[in-house]
Amino acid sequence: MNISDIKILQIGKFYPIRGGVEKVMYDLTLGLSERGIHCDMLCATTEGHPGGIIPLNEYGKVIALPTMVKVAATTIAPQMVTKLRQIAKNYDVIHIHHPDPMACLALFLSGYKGKVILHWHSDILKQKTMLKLYSPLQNWLIRRADLILGTSPTYVDQSPFLQTVKHKIDFLPIGVPPVEADEQHIAHIRRQYPNKRIIFTLGRLVEYKGYEYLVRAAQYLPDDVIVLIGGIGPLKEQLTQLIKQLNVHEKVKLIGFVSDDDLPAYYHVAQLFVLSSIMKTEAFAIVQIEAMSCGKPVVSCHIPGSGVSWVNQDGISGLVVEKENPQALAEALNKILNDSNLYSNLADGAKKRYNEWFTHEKMINKCIELFGKRLVTN
Repeated sequence: MNISDIKILQIGKFYPIRGGVEKVMYDLTLGLSERGIHCDMLCATTEGHPGGIIPLNEYGKVIALPTMVKVAATTIAPQMVTKLRQIAKNYDVIHIHHPDPMACLALFLSGYKGKVILHWHSDILKQKTMLKLYSPLQNWLIRRADLILGTSPTYVDQSPFLQTVKHKIDFLPIGVPPVEADEQHIAHIRRQYPNKRIIFTLGRLVEYKGYEYLVRAAQYLPDDVIVLIGGIGPLKEQLTQLIKQLNVHEKVKLIGFVSDDDLPAYYHVAQLFVLSSIMKTEAFAIVQIEAMSCGKPVVSCHIPGSGVSWVNQDGISGLVVEKENPQALAEALNKILNDSNLYSNLADGAKKRYNEWFTHEKMINKCIELFGKRLVTN
């Protein structure tokens, strides 16, 4: 059997697409189906979406099922169990995206006997109680998988849950199309911050993003630098108060939700991108490679066990500093901004690393290669 003859079902979280895991799942579904490989996506809905069948092309579709309730960040969608039992026999490969206990439960109850790919995006870290309950099912899924894929070699190598199954582990770096913006949009944003050098970051305003340390780092930045933090979340008020307390309101702006139309221009208008994340919850950070596609140097923090520092390589595509250290963050940002030769080298390195590892085309190519080598020929 050739890979063009197999039928693949991706199973994971949400539609409409918002988070990184579902974006990867959707991009794989779309990319494979555009290559003439039958690939569908089964997921639960969010944001009140009614669900249904969303055609992508001749070879792929999204099957979105209504969500009943969400508990401890876990989507409960009982229809997923019923639907998968009905359709599982139609597929040669099920590609399941972890962590997603509902998807795992659906696979467990489906009676499916074919090949299983487990895409290990991250460990379950914060929901300790849920992990205790889910652990037997997670262990079953790890044993059941014919192939386990990580987004970086670092994360899967160091995950405590995968130490005994390294013989069936490989990695598939996330890939995205290059971020492109029109000059008018870029100029519009630049006019809002005249005579300022812009540092951009993007993400939910939550603890693991480490924005507290980025705000504190602004104290050590010169007056002609401004940090734009895009995103919404529960820490908005806390961060607003910190900005006021430290009197850095001229150096840090919480710009709120950034639309898909505006986002490319923010990447392009910025001198560099900063990722202040401090916890292993940040397993890869797609925003890094989006910035790198624009040739922007990245400053990120070293997070033990995470793939973040594999994506942004210290001295190649940017600088990597100690986490939870405002002075170290500021020093790295200032170092890049004030050294034109370093800036140029890192900007070139960021674009080169993106082209070498993180394009959408390379992700789909490697996915096809892995499926052919590890599944179809076995």
